Amino acid sequence: MSFAREASRAIRSTLVLWVIGAIIYPFAMIAIGQTVFPFQANGSLLKNSAGQVVGSALIGQPFTSDRYFNSRPSSTSYSTADPKKDDGGVLKTGVSGASNLAPSNPALLERIKGKDDPDPTKKIEGDLPRLKKAGVQPTGDLVYSSASSLDPHITPEAAAAQIARVAKSRGVQPNQLETLISQNTDGRFLGIFGEPGVNVLKLNLALDQIKK
Repeated sequence: MSFAREASRAIRSTLVLWVIGAIIYPFAMIAIGQTVFPFQANGSLLKNSAGQVVGSALIGQPFTSDRYFNSRPSSTSYSTADPKKDDGGVLKTGVSGASNLAPSNPALLERIKGKDDPDPTKKIEGDLPRLKKAGVQPTGDLVYSSASSLDPHITPEAAAAQIARVAKSRGVQPNQLETLISQNTDGRFLGIFGEPGVNVLKLNLALDQIKK
């Protein structure tokens, strides 16, 4: 009888813990998230002026146009999916994860410095020549990806280096862009952890709101 009681108690305890851990706790967290932090709980999605979702404040995406502040290199633009066989829709969402390319890796050097080739299809412009051609003094974060390769931020210095190019392309005053950069710069966490960063997607959405 003692064994049966102990076994019954163990089974009841297991069921109670399962209900708490697998049902009550997850649904409680969902309810709290949707009630208190709905923006964060739903992916921190950002919308343009037309109300269309254009990305997440948490995930970097490539910007290379002179009309926008360029982001740092991101693996979301390095998808290797086959366009003819993309059942998982990888090309629509990109891929995540760092490239893990060593500083001496030829592929990394070609992306940064470029590659000249008689065959135009094999020629690579390179980030450094592209930035210098646009009149942007390259900073480390405009050339190298972050550890996750998905960082949505660049340094305030990297944003400031692009002011002249964006201002010229859009025909706006540089001081307007300086204000936008300041408004979209995230400070240190709790005032002491990390470094200030500019969310590029937020900055470019605000940029589209400027009236000449």
